[in-house]
Amino acid sequence: MSPQQAVEQAKTKFNNASEHLKSELSKLRTGRATASMLDSVTVVAYGTPTPLNQVANVSAPEAQLLQITPFDPTNIQAISSAIRDNQSLGLNPSDDGRVVRVPIPALTEERRRDISKQVGAKLEECMITMRNIRHDALDAIDKSKKDKEIGEDDAKRFAAQIDEAMNKVRAAADQMAKSKEQEIMTV
Repeated sequence: MSPQQAVEQAKTKFNNASEHLKSELSKLRTGRATASMLDSVTVVAYGTPTPLNQVANVSAPEAQLLQITPFDPTNIQAISSAIRDNQSLGLNPSDDGRVVRVPIPALTEERRRDISKQVGAKLEECMITMRNIRHDALDAIDKSKKDKEIGEDDAKRFAAQIDEAMNKVRAAADQMAKSKEQEIMTV
């Protein structure tokens, strides 16, 4: 692999790590109802596991309530049980035969702090991933330098490009984590 390919590959992997962090942070509860809270729920509809958003319309009409309107009313029991059985959510849905309503309980101060710690842990996982990507890219550059494919100046230039890309993504990841933490701690 050429050093230029290593730099481009590292940039792509940095962006992927950032996107993964973004998706992980969106799964954390903030005390406010959002439709994305139920993205991980799969419903057994017509005998096959199906993502909830493919069998129902999920909306948040109020800050503390999710409303799920199934496309086919016969799936309403399956939707309710899928949400209830998902232990990571800890939600208790109720249905009236047409729609499923999921009240979102307010978070306690202690629970907010726990979730805030999870944000920090997910950010640290992202940083570890980025450091590993950087290490692999720098190893590829060092190998090219030892094989006399590139000179010392080129090696330093490629390393600087990798560091610059990593710092840019690191700043964005820090900002995402800070805003999520602020959102969690806001009552």
